[in-house]
Amino acid sequence: MFHSMYRGLALASLVALTGAPALAQSDWDKVIADAKKEGTVLVYHAQLGAPHWRIVVNAFTAKYGIKVQEYDARASELTERVRVEQTSQRYISDIEFHGRASILEQQETNFIARHGGVPNMGNIRPEFPIDEYSIPAWVQNVCMLVNTALVKEADHPREWKDILDPKWKGKILSDDMRAVGSGQTVFAVLYKQYGQSFAERLAQQDIVINRDLRANSRRVARGENPLFISQILAFASDLKGLPVKVILPTDGCPYTAIRGAILRGAPHPNAARVFINHFLDMESQLAYANAWMGTVLKGVAERLTDPDTKRMAEVKLMGEVAFVDRVTMLKAATDIMK
Repeated sequence: MFHSMYRGLALASLVALTGAPALAQSDWDKVIADAKKEGTVLVYHAQLGAPHWRIVVNAFTAKYGIKVQEYDARASELTERVRVEQTSQRYISDIEFHGRASILEQQETNFIARHGGVPNMGNIRPEFPIDEYSIPAWVQNVCMLVNTALVKEADHPREWKDILDPKWKGKILSDDMRAVGSGQTVFAVLYKQYGQSFAERLAQQDIVINRDLRANSRRVARGENPLFISQILAFASDLKGLPVKVILPTDGCPYTAIRGAILRGAPHPNAARVFINHFLDMESQLAYANAWMGTVLKGVAERLTDPDTKRMAEVKLMGEVAFVDRVTMLKAATDIMK
């Protein structure tokens, strides 16, 4: 109900913004023409070298002839870079792809511009709300990865509460839960779902912390750690054939819906809009789905044929970090996960 009400209000805002229920083709044709004149777009994102990102970017340049420049870093680094540029009024970047809590925080400090709408946003699934400042682009689902040579099937976690079992003490690997990123997403969602006592018991498991997410997956595959609890699904898609298994807990997976937002003072605002719309093309969404990244477009899962890919696309969503909880959850993680 809440999502439906929010989506209605958001679309009403977009109608007021654009002056019409939908973008006229002639208006969008002009946006594309102006984008091609701009000739380039600078994008801030946290895909950390992911090949599925490169597929979408290369397709964009091939289709529109627009060069894509990038800054690829951790979410916390993106946040700081945007803050420095915006507060110094050095308007360099055009777009950022970030979690909703971060974007809402940036709206409060006037770092984000209204995007003006894109044609493909009408195809977004209703569980991912649209607003006039940001548009959902993909979903970063965070689950678990287990080494199958070290952990027999009967001992695999089935739900999140299983990782509190004493047998896992000293054996759990995680991203840092005290900083913005996948580790904090896991901490905050589980804290909200199961309470402070769950977080305190988790802290007693002597968790190993490492912020290199791709390296963490490899560490599990090599047997250095038997269990990784902040596994971004897409980062496990290239581990096929290695002794690992992705665990999708029965109670669901924490997630972050990554959204595209145009930054205030963007030098190439039209190219920015075209790039965001390109991410909502079916071909782009399928490239992400085939890499086990969550998607936001209607009809993607129905087009998948590989059983593993379909399983990842249909993962149960547990929740994401709400904007109102962000500061509180970061403080809680700092206090508890010492």
